[in-house]
Amino acid sequence: MAIFPQTSAPLSAPGTAPLPSPDGRRPDAGTRPDGPRPAGAQPRLPALRHIGPNWYASVMGTAIVAAAGAALPVGVPGLRTACTVVWALSALLLAAVLAARAGHWIHHRDQACTHLLDPAVAPFYGCLSMALLAVGGATLTVGADVIGARAALAVDVVLFVAGTAIGLGAAVVVPYLMVVRQHRPAPGTASPVWLLPLVAPMVSATQGAPLVAHVPEGQGREALLLACYAMFGLSLLATLVMLPLVFARLVHHGPLPLALTPTLFLVLGPLGQSTTAVNQLADAAPGAVASPYASAFGAFAVLYGVPVMGFAVLWLALAGAMVIRAARDGMGFAMTWWAFTFPVGTCVTGAAGLARHTGLSALTWLAVALYVSLVVAWAVAGVRTVRGVVSGALTAAPGRPAPATARTR
Repeated sequence: MAIFPQTSAPLSAPGTAPLPSPDGRRPDAGTRPDGPRPAGAQPRLPALRHIGPNWYASVMGTAIVAAAGAALPVGVPGLRTACTVVWALSALLLAAVLAARAGHWIHHRDQACTHLLDPAVAPFYGCLSMALLAVGGATLTVGADVIGARAALAVDVVLFVAGTAIGLGAAVVVPYLMVVRQHRPAPGTASPVWLLPLVAPMVSATQGAPLVAHVPEGQGREALLLACYAMFGLSLLATLVMLPLVFARLVHHGPLPLALTPTLFLVLGPLGQSTTAVNQLADAAPGAVASPYASAFGAFAVLYGVPVMGFAVLWLALAGAMVIRAARDGMGFAMTWWAFTFPVGTCVTGAAGLARHTGLSALTWLAVALYVSLVVAWAVAGVRTVRGVVSGALTAAPGRPAPATARTR
């Protein structure tokens, strides 16, 4: 069975040996762009060598817990305070991962360049954009209770601009590298991970909506709203191109390797995020465009969001069944478990937006049920990640993943 080419640190289960790169070298062979490391030389900060861009997923998964909790269309005593604490944790986590990744590029540039040119790892650079955007959005939503509305807006604007620029760049650069570089992915190796750089502009569309009201009336406000819709379309159409490849890979080549099975939840990201985006933008439209278009955007939010949320529930059931099957076959913890958080959180905010626009109680309870599952998944992934960092298992050199999949019976 074909598995992902050049599987490297972020996609490997802890404790297994990495696959060699196409030229026969191990991805962590200790070379530098300007030549091999001198004999006996030890890399500085070795614990940072295997901190890949996938670690930003922990920031995204934490920030969405705060944002989704604040978006719930029900009042729960103490929930706002808890969301504020989680937001503060996400901000600290963002700073820590940014510092670790900076150290990775400074002291382990050979490994960083290998990651950037690896089709199994490069898509995770979209997580940097989404981490910035998620923390920025949560800052404006719940962080304002702590730092004040003006400071929260300033932080959100900075993170929105940086995250959007990085996300648009990743949406172009990552597919470009996968197309033109010498060692391209083999047929049948499409992965849900490939969606990550394509979803980032959709997150920008969602997080840009609350900023529309802060732009002075006129051309600027309308331009921001329509730019968000343009990013919505960019991400949606790119996702529609990619999803058939992912499903065809599953049908023709069987389930993913056990450690990668949680990445099936990544498909929920563009579904839930696009539903959230159209509802957020519909709320922002009345003050930015003329009434006929504002009303049309409100209708579009429901006409688009309900069918897409229906498909999201279908995919959630399919992905959940695959994860249960993989767990029965021995799936252990890996950083891919963070795929259980952010994508589900986008479905929470999407369902909450639809509940707000339709007044349907069923959508409210769907949002609540999804949020409960999100919190449980976040707690499990967080505890296991902390345990792995403390023990050194998650920062150690990854090993070769077992070629087992869930198709064993």
